[in-house]
Amino acid sequence: MTAYTPSVDETAAQEPEDDASSEHRRSADGVGRGSAWLAFLLPALVAAACVVPGLGGRQLWRDEHATWWASTISWHDLGRLIGSIDVVIAPYYAAMHLWIDVAGDSAAMLRLPEALAMAVSAGLVGLLGRRMFAVRTGVLAGLLFAVVPMVTRYGQEARPYAFATMFALLATLWLIRALDKPSLRNWTLYGLAIAATGFSHLVAMAVLAGHVWLVFLAKKRGDRIAHYAFAGAALLGLSITFPMVAQGTGQSGQIAWNVTTTKDLTQFPDTLFGSWITGGAVMALGVVGLMVAGRYSVLLAAWAVLPPVLTFLTANQLHLFLPRYLLFTIPAWTLLVAAALTRLVGRLDPEVRRGTGVQVLSGLLVAAVAAGYAFVAWPAIGDAKKDLPMEPDFRGAANVVAAGEKPGDGMIFNGGMSERRAMAYELRDRKAPKDVLMEYTPQENGSYGATECRKPASCLKGTDRLWLISTVSDGRPPLTGMNEKTAAAIEKSFKAGRTVKLNHIVVRVLERK
Repeated sequence: MTAYTPSVDETAAQEPEDDASSEHRRSADGVGRGSAWLAFLLPALVAAACVVPGLGGRQLWRDEHATWWASTISWHDLGRLIGSIDVVIAPYYAAMHLWIDVAGDSAAMLRLPEALAMAVSAGLVGLLGRRMFAVRTGVLAGLLFAVVPMVTRYGQEARPYAFATMFALLATLWLIRALDKPSLRNWTLYGLAIAATGFSHLVAMAVLAGHVWLVFLAKKRGDRIAHYAFAGAALLGLSITFPMVAQGTGQSGQIAWNVTTTKDLTQFPDTLFGSWITGGAVMALGVVGLMVAGRYSVLLAAWAVLPPVLTFLTANQLHLFLPRYLLFTIPAWTLLVAAALTRLVGRLDPEVRRGTGVQVLSGLLVAAVAAGYAFVAWPAIGDAKKDLPMEPDFRGAANVVAAGEKPGDGMIFNGGMSERRAMAYELRDRKAPKDVLMEYTPQENGSYGATECRKPASCLKGTDRLWLISTVSDGRPPLTGMNEKTAAAIEKSFKAGRTVKLNHIVVRVLERK
C-alpha cells in the first residue's frame, strides 16, 4: 500500500510553519492573491447578507440614542460633553458626526458603518486564518464568525463595538505581516492599528497580550530586532491613546451600574454568542482547537480567554464585564474551531492524495460546517434583529403623540430610561410638543441630562394639555418617582385623560382642570 502523504492544507493545519516558509509554500503551490480574495470576500459577503437586511427595522435603544445625541450636537457642545462623560469613545462620536452630516440620521444610516465594519471583520478573520493555518481554515473561520448571532446583533448597533473588533483583527494581521516582512512602514501601520483599536474601545486593547507571545517566538527563532520594533510600535499606539485613557479614568463611575455576579459568568457563552447552542458548540470545539493550533495557540488562548477572565476578576472595580465589550474575542474562538475542524478532515481518509481529492473534501467540509452552524444559529440571528424586549417602545409612543398633538401642547417625562433623548430622536422630523419642564438643556449642562424646572407651577402656566411619557412599570401610577414638588403641581392643575400603554411605556394625556 502506498504511504500516506499529508496534503499542503493538512500540514498547515497541524504544524503552522514560520511565516516566511509559509509564504513560500503558498507561492509554490499556486495559492496566492486569489486565495486571499476568496478568504476575505466570501466571509465578508456572508456577514453582510446576515447584517444588512433589516438594518433599520429594530428601533434604537438607549445607548444608540446617546450616539445620535452626541453625534448631532455642535462640535463645541460635543467637546463639553466628553469633558464629563464618554471621552473614551469620543473618536467614534466624531466620526459619526461627520457620517451623519453626509448620510443622515435614520436608524439604517446610523448603523450602516457598523454593519460594514462587521462585514470587513469577517473578511479579516478569513485572511488571518489563511495566514496562520491554511486557506480553507481561514474561509471556515470567517464564515463561522459571519453567522454568529451577536455579530448580526452588534453589526446592527450604532455603537463602536464592531470597529473595536475590526481594528483588533487588523492589528493582529499587521503584526504577523510585520514579523514576516519587517519594515518601518509595517511596524508603523501596526502601531496605528493599535491606536485605532484603543480609540474604538479600550477593552479591545487586551489583544496585545497575545501579540507579546508572537514577538517572543520571533525572538526565540533568532529575530534580534522584533522585540524592539514591537516595543516601539506599541509605544506609538499607546502614546496616541494615552490622553484619552488618562481623562477616561476620571469618568469610570459612569458604568458603575454594571454589577457583575457569578450568574453573568455562567451565562457568558449564551450572551456572547447569542444562544447556548452556538456558544457552547464554539467554546467546546475551541478548546480542541487550542491543542492543534501550534505556535498560535497561546495567541488565540490569550485573545479568547484572557479578556473575559480579567474583566470578570476586576468587575467590582472597573465594571467592564459586559458581552458587548468583549465582542472582539469572537474571532479567536472561530479561528480555534476552524483549526480543530480542518485538522480533523486531514485524518478522515488516509488514502486521500494531495491535489484534487483533498481540495474537494476541504471544500465540502467548509460548506457543510458553515451551513450546519448557520442553520442552528438562524433563529437567533432573526431574534437579534427584533426590538429589545426590555426596552420601551419609544417609536410607538412617538407615533401616538404625533397623531394626537395639538398646537400649544406640552410634553413631560418620568422614569429612568432616557425618555427625553429617546423622544427627541423619534420626533426629530415631526412637530413635537414643547418640553415644558426643561429649564437647562443637556448642551447647557455639558452632559446627556437636562435640568428640570425648579418652579414647576410657573413652567406649566399657559399649557392646557400635557403629554406624559412615563417608563414607570409594574402597574404603578405614571407619576411614581417624580420629584414631589413637580408631581404635586401636575396633580393640582391637571386631570388624567386618554392613556395608551405600550411595551414598558405609558403615554397619558393630562388636561388642565
